[in-house]
Amino acid sequence: MAKVELKQPIVAEISELLDGAQTAVVVDYRGLTVEQDTILRKQLREAGVTYKVYKNTMIRFAAKGTKFEALGPDLEGPTALAVSKTDATVPARLIANFAKTAPKLEIKGGVVEDTYYDAKGMQVIATIPSREELLGKLLGSIQSPITNLARVLNQIAEAKAEA
Repeated sequence: MAKVELKQPIVAEISELLDGAQTAVVVDYRGLTVEQDTILRKQLREAGVTYKVYKNTMIRFAAKGTKFEALGPDLEGPTALAVSKTDATVPARLIANFAKTAPKLEIKGGVVEDTYYDAKGMQVIATIPSREELLGKLLGSIQSPITNLARVLNQIAEAKAEA
């Protein structure tokens, strides 16, 4: 069996993984212990993020002609790929948070919603709260004026009742 025939299923797997993905983050995992890597994989899996180590050439072939082709310059050295199809910021956020306890873990770059970001850009994206947090803040800000209005109206009613 030729080498190309062995590599085609891997390229197809990566292509399928990237198809419809909102985010793909390229990570340098050198220096992580097995225990740290296991914990990171578990956290990412629970958040619905696919995290796998692939050969750089395979990722290049799979990304060719897609929005993820911009990851090419980051595909040097040992590379892991974290992909999310649901939440655009969760891979960067989880990896950046984990890197605080494992400083050797490094985000090389990524594509978030069709836009390429380098390592610094991905660090900024990692600070964006999750969709649920943002919706909670929005709901709180909408609810606050209504609550204040209800309190004022209640105080006016009480003042009139006393008079």
